[in-house]
Amino acid sequence: MDDEVVERALALAEEKFIAASGPGGQNVNKVATAVQLRIDVFALRLTPAVFNRLRELAGSRMTKAGEIVLTANEYRTQDQNREAARERLTAMLEQALTPPPKRKKSRLNRVGKTQRLKSKKARGAVKASRGKVDW
Repeated sequence: MDDEVVERALALAEEKFIAASGPGGQNVNKVATAVQLRIDVFALRLTPAVFNRLRELAGSRMTKAGEIVLTANEYRTQDQNREAARERLTAMLEQALTPPPKRKKSRLNRVGKTQRLKSKKARGAVKASRGKVDW
């Protein structure tokens, strides 16, 4: 199922080439090498748990309309930037699709419990001794 969602997302993704910012001389001024990848999350039909994890992962890259916008401009060619953006989207989706591990209840033995209670009593005694001073 995970692979299906990723494949569907890559198929639905819209790519737009924009002029990159930063150093690069004439190449950066002439060629639109940066890629802006947009994907409508609602079109993916994710379960609520996966959607919430994806929204958390995307952060400010997700618009109010439910679109994730990824921009890749670290390379000088469109193909490399396109591949980088697609890899980022794939990694984000795979991370959202894997549920977090279940928390295991910590077990405390009898000695640890008595030590903890003893230290709590001592701390309480210190705090209780801090009273108002009568002159």
